[in-house]
Amino acid sequence: MARLRLALVATLVLALAGCVSGSPAGGGDQKQSGDAYSGDVEWWTINLQKNYGPDIQKWIDAYQKDHPDVHIKWVDVPGQDITTKLLAALASGKVPDVVNFTSATTGLFASSMADLSSLFSKEDVAAYLPNLTEPLVVDGKRIAIPWYNGGTSLAFYNKDLLAKAGFDPAKPPTTYDEALTLATKYHDATGKSATNFMAYSSVVQADGVKLLSEDGKKAAFNTPGTLALLEKFKKLFDSGAIAPGSLGENQRDLPQSLENKLIAFNPAAVSSSLLNVQKNAPAVYSSIVVGPPVTGADGKFYMPGQQVMGIPAKSSHQAAAAAWLKYVAAPEQQLALCKLVPIYPSSVKALEDPFFTDITGTSPADQARKILIDTFKQSVDASMGSGNDEQLRQLFDDQVRAYMSGTKTAQQALDAAEKAWNDTLAKGK
Repeated sequence: MARLRLALVATLVLALAGCVSGSPAGGGDQKQSGDAYSGDVEWWTINLQKNYGPDIQKWIDAYQKDHPDVHIKWVDVPGQDITTKLLAALASGKVPDVVNFTSATTGLFASSMADLSSLFSKEDVAAYLPNLTEPLVVDGKRIAIPWYNGGTSLAFYNKDLLAKAGFDPAKPPTTYDEALTLATKYHDATGKSATNFMAYSSVVQADGVKLLSEDGKKAAFNTPGTLALLEKFKKLFDSGAIAPGSLGENQRDLPQSLENKLIAFNPAAVSSSLLNVQKNAPAVYSSIVVGPPVTGADGKFYMPGQQVMGIPAKSSHQAAAAAWLKYVAAPEQQLALCKLVPIYPSSVKALEDPFFTDITGTSPADQARKILIDTFKQSVDASMGSGNDEQLRQLFDDQVRAYMSGTKTAQQALDAAEKAWNDTLAKGK
């Protein structure tokens, strides 16, 4: 039902700083034992184990060594399965003790999560950025703690391929129109597809289109402006300038990619995808120029959401779960993750590290980190507050695919998406 866009991938080994403890700062060196920290803790994450297993296992091993009464059972769930799997677990009563989900799905899980106010002190919560913790209070209940986020999107350009289109690395596109013009130039010069950039809900939203009504009860996107934007993208898709594989549902595994050089640029990509290029295609990585994501009519940078962690109310090991959550979301661990992939931490202390305050490198990863930080300061949270953002976005994006593939007109697609949204919203959260 839902697809999570944000996925953390890495292959290097983390250096765990300091001793493991139950405090969110990771400080202190005494070993905890007894009922407060004992029990089996089942921990669910999203898309980490394949590329990150040995590193996270080091966290678990170190934690269990300092907390001998605790056993961490790590369960990694594919991004496309996390929502349905967690809903099923909550319905059955057989729940994980700590679970990673996204802020876009908090409306689905809020009523089933424990109130962390009884497990996290005000000082504990103050360790994280207020603008990230505040949205995680639902109806007066703190349902989750922020972990990490992708910040805004980033733009990645293969300067070697794009040289044929007259691309100037010092002046990458800044707007949708400039990106689409570059795509056309590249296709005209080479006959090849230039990009996977597609007018999905996130792109429409960043073009200044209001997706929901003010009261959040109805779709608001069915406008002449949205119609014109879809038609603009359709022309490039039909020509081949936008890759045919861009209509794939799994946006993390499209057939035409930067890695295989079947596209030349992506003007609004998940930041962590840069590490995929570095890992899978080092020669391509050396040709990558990083820029801010292109913007639509409103000129704003949007942050898709954040990765959060909560404790289901039916967990029978909440104290042990809270201690593990505080450790895994501590600034030391967040900083280590950020050093491996361009992501943004939720920890105030992590942001004070020179890694974020003194960026002097020139590699694509260094460029990405600096741009990510700069754009994050101007970012707007793209969450709609519907309680089920991901399902609504999928309903919209499915209709975009229908239009682009020729089975519906643009207006038919918008009408169908509007009806699907209104029907879903009428059912409530």
